Amino acid sequence: MPVAQSWVCCKTYVTPRRLFEKSHLDQQLKLISEYGLRNKREVWRVKFTLAKIHKAAQEMLTLDEKDPRRLLEGNALRW
Repeated sequence: MPVAQSWVCCKTYVTPRRLFEKSHLDQQLKLISEYGLRNKREVWRVKFTLAKIHKAAQEMLTLDEKDPRRLLEGNALRW
């Protein structure tokens, strides 16, 4: 009898609270045309990824300069 696969799903994007707000629609269409994205889900995915990186960078900056975690992970965020 085969073992069932466990699908570990995690969030990859977050939708805006108001999907049909004119300012959101205009901004998303501008991003889609500028960066060659296929659909709005790709815009949301990129925004979510950038928000996670920004949050991690803010957390690193709150740590002490000599903290080993900041020394190790801080250089990885620098690119």
